[in-house]
Amino acid sequence: MYIMLFGISNVGKTTTGIELAKMLNFNFFDLDDEVKKHYEMTLEEINIKFPDDKIRHRMKGNVLKKLMNDYSQNAIISVTPLYHTDNFDSLIKQKNVLAIELQDTPEHIFDRLVFSDENDIVYKDDDYKYERKDHYLWDISEDIKFYSDVFKDIKLKYFMDNKSTHEVVEDLVELIESYGVISRC
Repeated sequence: MYIMLFGISNVGKTTTGIELAKMLNFNFFDLDDEVKKHYEMTLEEINIKFPDDKIRHRMKGNVLKKLMNDYSQNAIISVTPLYHTDNFDSLIKQKNVLAIELQDTPEHIFDRLVFSDENDIVYKDDDYKYERKDHYLWDISEDIKFYSDVFKDIKLKYFMDNKSTHEVVEDLVELIESYGVISRC
């Protein structure tokens, strides 16, 4: 069984996915990390070498398909936002896949906003972030609007409402159980 977490950047897919995997005793994969391993490049290097979004998204989609073909055990996968749906549509329709879109407000996503350097090292820079708050809130709002169409075929939506990771994971476990995918003993 694959549980795929979708959502815009900084919504909390990876943090939630790691904790959900622990709770369910599933393996966890972050698509960005798998892409870096597969191509032996940082995301920054991939962006520079392949400036065309469609090519990069196809590359990421291919890694996602390979991951699912090579790894047949239960897994949670945090899926990088891919806006070319042909890179994931066929995957989310498989019987062994439960796709969930994580959602939240622009303000809550802004609160979680982090940055990464050219080596993909994540860091916080609250001074920089808050100096540009209006810009980031606008950008996040635009991403939410854009991806609502991209993720329209993902039937399962979960609104995080700035809950703690633990609360989100508990809710997701209940949601997943209600779909008969897993059951806790």
